[in-house]
Amino acid sequence: MSEPTPPKPAQPYDDRERVDWGRRLLYGAIGVVVLLVLSLMASAIVPRWWGQRIADQVNGSLVAGIGLGTLYGLVFTILPLLMLWVTFRRRRPVKIWIGGVVIALILALPNLMTLGIVVGRGNAAHAAERTLDVEAPFFRGFTALGAIAAALLFAAWRYQMLTRRHARRRVGDLEAELDLRKKSDEARESAAE
Repeated sequence: MSEPTPPKPAQPYDDRERVDWGRRLLYGAIGVVVLLVLSLMASAIVPRWWGQRIADQVNGSLVAGIGLGTLYGLVFTILPLLMLWVTFRRRRPVKIWIGGVVIALILALPNLMTLGIVVGRGNAAHAAERTLDVEAPFFRGFTALGAIAAALLFAAWRYQMLTRRHARRRVGDLEAELDLRKKSDEARESAAE
């Protein structure tokens, strides 16, 4: 006869549950370094590239600079705001919120790149600024005006939607109160007869 083997003592962690923090920290450090290198490359390349793209579109025309600046400011501000509104108006999983924010940032990229040229301190931003001054007059200013107008339009739309909802509720409450008064008046009249 064989003796039963005693049960193994319970281990606090299963191999699958053990977290390798050293590996996670290494991956995190590598990710931070890659992001820093990419951001440095982007700060040297993107402003010049974007300035050239806008200069090619405007081609030195004052009217085109005003029109395209206004269009870019309006469209690429309204679309991200609408995306954020759709994303955050209901309770959703965090992954959907993150995805909505990422999509909104992608939609806002033209305005963000123009803002990077305006507030940028590097050589690439200054070179793009000079390019826009010569080849795309009024583009930067009217992009800002278009963005402000889009934000105001979005705020006015949301205000109107909220006040309309409030007015509908108020009308419903008043109709319910009127129906209640009619019923109580009818009950008094029938009791008086």
